[in-house]
Amino acid sequence: MPSAARLHRVVALLGPPQSPFELACAAEVFGTVLPDVPSRYGFRICTEDPGALRTTIGYTMLVEAGLEALQDADTVVVPGWQRYGTPVAPAVTEALRAAHQRGTRIVAICTGAFVLAQAGLLDGRRATTHWRSTTRLAAAFPEVDVDPDVLFVDHGDVATSAGTGAGIDLCLHLVRSDHGSAYAAQIARNMVLPPHREGSQLQYAARPAPARADESLAPVLEWASARLGTRLTVDRLAERAGLSGRTFARRFAEQLGTSPGQWLLGQRLDAARVLLEQTDLPVEAIATRVGLASAVNLRRRFRAHLGTTPGAYRRTFGETGARNRITEPERVTGL
Repeated sequence: MPSAARLHRVVALLGPPQSPFELACAAEVFGTVLPDVPSRYGFRICTEDPGALRTTIGYTMLVEAGLEALQDADTVVVPGWQRYGTPVAPAVTEALRAAHQRGTRIVAICTGAFVLAQAGLLDGRRATTHWRSTTRLAAAFPEVDVDPDVLFVDHGDVATSAGTGAGIDLCLHLVRSDHGSAYAAQIARNMVLPPHREGSQLQYAARPAPARADESLAPVLEWASARLGTRLTVDRLAERAGLSGRTFARRFAEQLGTSPGQWLLGQRLDAARVLLEQTDLPVEAIATRVGLASAVNLRRRFRAHLGTTPGAYRRTFGETGARNRITEPERVTGL
């Protein structure tokens, strides 16, 4: 287990009345100690005025640390902010700006985006919040490019998420960015969560009526996930589901908020990331195993979607024996 000095320090900045759910999103991902998973984060909470802090569900919590806790943070999370119609205290916005200037990553869950916007951290940048509040955020802060549809937006130094479960999606995304997909999967597995959702996925999909039990696409998704190395087309997935291609695509968008093609690509990239982390297979072999056909295609997809190369990703997140290994094709191309 790493020493406390090496842990990535996450501090949640709370405000009354605090929503326990948004706080729990961050605490479960960054603050839970698991017996079979190495601890890589330290987690604590703070508020502007330490002491008893009201919550949205009728009880109070004791918060002992004040804004000085932000000075040592590597990541600051603002897990919702119920007073988003009123000005944020200058001490809070100043503390956030100072932390950001020091290189601290600033993250908002749900309506926490209003706090980041008041601090000026979202000016000229794309951001999101709960879909019920996106219009209010855009009206109050016209300099912010508010995207009402996505689950989360990550700029590296600043990140925002939609409401409820999207906060978990963002936190797990940050873990993947910090420590790789395999480590994030261990945390997600403990939370009994399905494979992660990409930030560009829709916040919600309006349905004219509740889906019947026999309309669920879960069996098809499980079947496809186990066969990523095979030729999977929309028509083949539709045939497996017993639907026409058009009906399958429409139902897919309704249930998952994305297209079958985008979902498949995400699954293949996730599988490639785990293989890069946990094996020393050549990039060509990994591309074939996950259904991306060639190393050239895998590198192109990696660059477009993850902003890096398979070789650089392996050097960053690869396990002992694979981390420092550069495959022959990568030497030739300089990746």
